[in-house]
Amino acid sequence: MKKITFFTVLGIASLSLGALELHAETTNDAVPALLSTETISEANFLPDFSYAGYRNGLHAIPEASGTVVEVDQFGAKADDQIDDTKAVLAAIDHANKLDGPVIVRFSAGRYRISDVLRIERSDFVLQGAGSGKGGTLLHFPRPLKQVDKSGSLDELRQYLVKLEKRQIEPDKNLDDYFSEYSWSGGFIWIQKPGVRTAPYLVEYDPEIEKLADIDRGNRGERVVVLSKPADIESGDIIQLQWINDAGPEAGIIKSLYASEYKSAGSHHWSFPGRPLVRQTSRVVSVDGVEVTLADPLLHNANESIPAQIAPWEGLQQVGIEDLHLEFPDSPYFGHHLEQGYNGIYFTTAFDSWARNIRVTNADSGILSYSSANLTYQDIISDGTRRAHYAVHMGNVHNVLAENVTVMNPVLHSLTFNTQSTKCVYKNAEVFTTPTLDQHAGANHQNLFDNVTLHMQAIQTESGPATPVFDGSGAGYWQPGHGAFNTTWNLRVLITGGAHANEIVTVQGLDEGPLARIVGLHGNRTFKLDYRPTPYVELLNVDLEAVPSLYDYQRAERLRDD
Repeated sequence: MKKITFFTVLGIASLSLGALELHAETTNDAVPALLSTETISEANFLPDFSYAGYRNGLHAIPEASGTVVEVDQFGAKADDQIDDTKAVLAAIDHANKLDGPVIVRFSAGRYRISDVLRIERSDFVLQGAGSGKGGTLLHFPRPLKQVDKSGSLDELRQYLVKLEKRQIEPDKNLDDYFSEYSWSGGFIWIQKPGVRTAPYLVEYDPEIEKLADIDRGNRGERVVVLSKPADIESGDIIQLQWINDAGPEAGIIKSLYASEYKSAGSHHWSFPGRPLVRQTSRVVSVDGVEVTLADPLLHNANESIPAQIAPWEGLQQVGIEDLHLEFPDSPYFGHHLEQGYNGIYFTTAFDSWARNIRVTNADSGILSYSSANLTYQDIISDGTRRAHYAVHMGNVHNVLAENVTVMNPVLHSLTFNTQSTKCVYKNAEVFTTPTLDQHAGANHQNLFDNVTLHMQAIQTESGPATPVFDGSGAGYWQPGHGAFNTTWNLRVLITGGAHANEIVTVQGLDEGPLARIVGLHGNRTFKLDYRPTPYVELLNVDLEAVPSLYDYQRAERLRDD
């Protein structure tokens, strides 16, 4: 067996895919070249993903503290088979009137909930007694389609009708509008009142309150220089915005897709007043026109790639923890026709979390929009119904999902959706119908980190293959993803469809440019068919030396600090 040293690793950094296959027996103590030297890093840029998560990965999720409001004190009673909705809503309403941090707490047992539990303030924790046996189970007998009487998704409803968004399947005699709950809403709904969940119709776009233009800033660095002094202070949460009003040749499109920029769909330039890329970040310090941010810039900001700073509105320090959310084993109506058995919906949230959560029989377990610095920790998705999403990230920045286990059939098991950036799935395992979904829509600089997939191989004309990367999305948002989406130490376990001595092709046939794939391995020898061609290293090697890129980069950052 050939042993690769630090120096020989550098030599394979730019080998072709065919050549990389020759290294199937390389020992797993190799250090990937992508991490080895500044020269290699400049030639093959790798984002620092360690800023994802609560407080940019520097602090653990805090223990809940504050005034405790027990739902049982308002008339809820576990395990009595009586609807507890009014009592729980009364407890939440009471908590909203209190000053300082609050905890709305459930006892152990089963509670029946038939309405949306809305969290509309900061410093709020919804807490149970655990997600397993002896913990707290919230049972939701009816879908959002029946119980959500709010106007929160009215803009989305209008958008679906105006643009004729329909699910059409002639072989099933099916032709109907998409459901607004296919990718939005949840029975635990976190949203700042009056702030949009996500932008759909241009006529509802508010005028952006621009604080300043950015004169200059470099991708990967944390300091920007403004064109003029601005009303910004240390501790403020702001949003950096790259707006494309220059059409299909714009600098931001070239920064997103490099040489593949001509393949970008029309939505990249059809909304000149709307940010194409958003980065929500906390201000660390201000020195005149020089602003230091809590996390590095996604892109350069200069005359060729103009960017600006705007205020950000939302909630902070919202936690959902120690709960089992259960939905009935009801009929599944199909893709885009989900009725709204959705668990947790984070929108307009910052420095918030969900931990120790189990979701059973959901259409979508956790949905995320218009948020940043979220951590989802110790999440289980299970049940018998087919789901749309297990854990979803869309229009979000620096979201970390770690220790995620998916045991139910899900269309998009782990997904980076439209305009998600610097988000991470770490230590996830998918047992049923796994897919790594990189959904078209300027999602870029995202990371699949130390993920395990249990997959079946299918027979093709060229031998057994397995569609690991299965992107989706409308043509007006193509390509499938932007630059520097990264897959690190991906373990694929073939459960059937290929003999032990067969080479299996891992497919990603409609993805995006400048992907990084390092350490793809498993219980077969693999080839990789990923389009466009990615940067590939250490194919068929388990990266025991650096099993988690997120952990490695975080340790390096803490050491440097």
